[in-house]
Amino acid sequence: MKLIETAPNVDKIKEIAKHAAKALQNELSDDTESIITDAKYGFISGALKETFKEGVLDRRKETDRIDSVATHKFLGFPIFLAFMFLMFQATFTLGEFPMNWIDGGVAWLSNFLTENMPNGMFKDLLIDGIIGGVGGVIVFLPNILILFFFISLLEDTGYMARVAFIMDKLMHKMGLHGKSFIPLLMGFGCNVPAIMATRTLENRNDRLLTMLINPLMSCSARLPVYVLIIGAVFPNYPGTMLFAIYFFGIALAIGVAILFKKTLFKSVETPFVMELPPYRMPTLRATTMHMWHKGQQYLQKMGGVILTASIIIWALGYFPLKSEPVAVLDNELAKMEVYYNQLINEAPTAQAKLQLQTDSAHQLKELGLVRESIRQENSYIGKIGKFVEPVMAPLGFEWKISVAILTGIAAKEVVVSTMAVLFQAEEEDAESEGLQYKLRAEEYRTGPKKGQKVFTPATALALMAFILIYFPCVAVVAAINKESGKMKWAIFTMVYTTGLAWVVAFIVNNLVRIFI
Repeated sequence: MKLIETAPNVDKIKEIAKHAAKALQNELSDDTESIITDAKYGFISGALKETFKEGVLDRRKETDRIDSVATHKFLGFPIFLAFMFLMFQATFTLGEFPMNWIDGGVAWLSNFLTENMPNGMFKDLLIDGIIGGVGGVIVFLPNILILFFFISLLEDTGYMARVAFIMDKLMHKMGLHGKSFIPLLMGFGCNVPAIMATRTLENRNDRLLTMLINPLMSCSARLPVYVLIIGAVFPNYPGTMLFAIYFFGIALAIGVAILFKKTLFKSVETPFVMELPPYRMPTLRATTMHMWHKGQQYLQKMGGVILTASIIIWALGYFPLKSEPVAVLDNELAKMEVYYNQLINEAPTAQAKLQLQTDSAHQLKELGLVRESIRQENSYIGKIGKFVEPVMAPLGFEWKISVAILTGIAAKEVVVSTMAVLFQAEEEDAESEGLQYKLRAEEYRTGPKKGQKVFTPATALALMAFILIYFPCVAVVAAINKESGKMKWAIFTMVYTTGLAWVVAFIVNNLVRIFI
């Protein structure tokens, strides 16, 4: 175009070129840049066959044979989906055994301290705050390691590049190309390096668009939340549910990308040419090092962000020690205890005495649970939860879930530690039945929903959708700000993801309640 700008018939040439391009696109059902690229590579391939004499290329031939299946026009995408399904199924089934061992160890430590430490604030902090919060998250370490094992296999074997090739046609529908899918796939591990990986994209609009939709990829920090909720509400088909939530994130990212491409990032598409590396056999050392590095990062979070958050959440839920509604219930508990003791002492038979003892224990426990629920509602954390509850109530979330969502802004694993502190604190005895069991058994103690389950299928699905989409963690916001060069894109990401999360969770909650 630059060369013909000075030509006297430049307008006529452009008009002919435009008609020729349109005719080509109609004839071959593809864009002209791709058609020309295919023609060039076709010519090169033909020229090589006529002139080039092959040496020892067994490895390349083997790669080509595998690629004839792995990147097949029809088989490539189903093979990729099957691999992803296998990855999520293994994350649950293989991770269940070590997860139960760690859970048992945390429970044993909690019981040991309960039985051997004197009562007091420090004991409550240690058991309910530190062990409850950090222990509630650390049990998911095996699931994290298994997920990263599979991601490492994707990278080390060379299949990651094939995935980009397979996804190219779908990515073109979004206005991107297959190369953008690599940062998105990396987002399954962590969104921060995935956003940094957008540097490989030549077009600035493509980089920005890939950054903005990357937080919709479920990073490993969200995995403990999914595993907890799925194990509590959908224990019969956990792998399928985990695959569904990850796939939903990909589908949502595609939809958002199409919308943004048509509104915010209108630009000319660039053709996608990518060299596919030969397949390699992954080494145990490299895979183990990759897993250990990610596991180390997860454990560092235990001693940093999650420990600090757990202590703060515990303190906000522990204080103030007394409030007027709690004092009223304490008075009722004391009266009920005196009343039952009198009835037991006056019982005419041993059987009647035993029955009264059973009834009194049940009544006192029920009232004790109501007392603990009201105490939490009147604590500082309860007041924060009650303040935001009107906004979250249409999604089916009660105040404790709302608090967990708020704390998850710092890091998504904190959602689990917050739930561990808030929901386990209601148990008065020392028996640990696991956080998943407690979520499954959790009921509304007061209010119009008294006696109903807190975690219904509708609430669970809406919560997972919300956790998937809403406010990316602080580190991701910082990465978007740095890589885009403008704070406005980081702020835009925070706003659009949170707003979209509310809308999607509202739709999911109401649709599931109608059909289930």
